[in-house]
Formats: sequence, structure tokens, C-alpha cells
Amino acid sequence: MDMERLIYIIILLYFILGAIGFYFINRKKEPAVAKKSYIKLVTYFLIINILFFSITIQPFVFHLLTIIIIGVACLELNLLFIKSNSEHLSFFIVSIAVFVVFALCFLHFSFLKKELTLFTFLILSIFDSFSQITGQLWGRTKILPKVSPNKTLGGLVGGTIVSIISAFLLKDLFVGSMAGLFIFTFGTLLFAFAGDTLSSLFKRKYKVKDFNNIIPGHGGFLDRFDSLIAGGAWAALYFQFIAP
Repeated sequence: MDMERLIYIIILLYFILGAIGFYFINRKKEPAVAKKSYIKLVTYFLIINILFFSITIQPFVFHLLTIIIIGVACLELNLLFIKSNSEHLSFFIVSIAVFVVFALCFLHFSFLKKELTLFTFLILSIFDSFSQITGQLWGRTKILPKVSPNKTLGGLVGGTIVSIISAFLLKDLFVGSMAGLFIFTFGTLLFAFAGDTLSSLFKRKYKVKDFNNIIPGHGGFLDRFDSLIAGGAWAALYFQFIAP
């Protein structure tokens, strides 16, 4: 419990740093745009708390949340396909097949040891948060402008650096060598980036900006949890087939 308390304090410190970053990002923006950004920040903080305490206090709740995330995300994919009058059928079938693989691995991820689940979740949350913050502060070079216009090299590098540093700070949660820690963390970030990119690709294919507005400030369940699903899938695969 002392370790979990310390980790939560670290989360709060990260959130404070993130809030400061958001202040500098939003201070010159239009009030309506800034308000939306702050709503997104507060909503994300609530989501982080719900997932953190479900993992650390009641894993059964996290299993249930995992199923809900998978179910709602799958529903979003299908509804967008239906709204498009079933266009791009082959692309949709491949997308659903990839999602099902990721989803099954993500479900398995929720049954890993609590420490490993928590470690993965924290790395993914830090990467997601600081990629956005550093990208908006210093991002200039766009990585995939036609697929995900907001992704920048500065954001990717910034999020990666903060995540790797955090992984070593949280190494007591990880089971394995320091080399294994680096490989696992790098793979987690790679899968997270891939999951987010595939989600954006699906939206671009069907010509929408967001799946929906079900989560205030975010673009739907899949927009919020795509990196968690993909990163969790990597964790399940790593500890099942790669870890010694």
C-alpha cells in the first residue's frame, strides 16, 4: 500500500506538471478552445483515477472496465461503418480483425499481476499525456499529416523521453532485468503509437474527426483508449511469449 500511495503521489505531480503545460498552451488561445482543452484535462484526470484505483484496489472492477471499453469501442467502429452506408468493406473487415486480436490480448492483459498491469497503465498514461503536451509546446514537424495531423515529431520524442525516464523510476513494479525493462517499455510505446495511428486511419477513411462526443473533450471511447488497448495487448504478448 505504501508503494501504491507513493505512485499516486507521483501521478499527482505529473498531473500538476501537465496542468502547467496546458496553461502555457492555452493562454493565447480563444476562450472557447481553451475551455474545451481544460475540460479534456479534467476528464482525463478522472479517467486516470478510476482506472488507477480499479487496478490497485479492486481488480475485478478493472476486468469489468476492460470489457466495457472493448464493447463500446467495437460498437463505435461498427456504427461509423454503418453510417457510411457500409463503404470500404474490405478495409472494415481487416480493421475489425485487427481490433479483435488487440481486444483479446487487452482482455488477457487485465488478468496479469497487479504490479505489471499498473506499470503498463502508468507508462501508457504518461506517454499519452506528455506526447500531447510536448507536441503542442514544441512540436513543429508533422509525422503523419494525412492520417493524424496533430502528431508531431516533437510530441513523439517528448512523450518517449518522459515515459522511458518514468519507467526506470517505476522499475520496482516491473519483473525482469533492466534490459527487459527497456525492451518492454519501448514495445509498449510502439504499440501505443500504432494503436492511436490505426484509430486515426479508420476515422480518416470514413471522413470523420471524432467517433462521437460521449466523453467530454475527447472523441469517443476508442479515441481515449486506443493506446491503452494496443499497449495492453503488447504487455499480454510480451509476458506470455517473450519475457524469460
